[in-house]
Amino acid sequence: MDEILGQVLRNAVWERLDMLSELANRADAPSLLSVARSELPRLTDGWRALLAAHEPDEKGNCPECSTRWRQQKSPCAVWRAAYEHLVAGGLAPRPARHMLTPQQPAPAPRGSRHRSVAVAH
Repeated sequence: MDEILGQVLRNAVWERLDMLSELANRADAPSLLSVARSELPRLTDGWRALLAAHEPDEKGNCPECSTRWRQQKSPCAVWRAAYEHLVAGGLAPRPARHMLTPQQPAPAPRGSRHRSVAVAH
């Protein structure tokens, strides 16, 4: 049941992102302004919540990305992605596909709705 719920949640998020991308690319100016006013605060709140969960602990490790056996030093993949997308934009180098860890799936092509996502048990 958790796998099904997880897939439903992931699909809903991907569809929402696809819809926002479509609006950004095709909406007229008044519609785009309306969407920006309603969605930008939600997106920034979401980023803040995600980044807060990945704040390093007193030892400099990410509590979310670390396991009992392997500590993930900060900045973790979430913080690196935040920097790439929010600060550096398209100028930041992307990791090579062979260097991605299981926690970092390769980016799917823009606009693709169906992504293969590993399910954690």
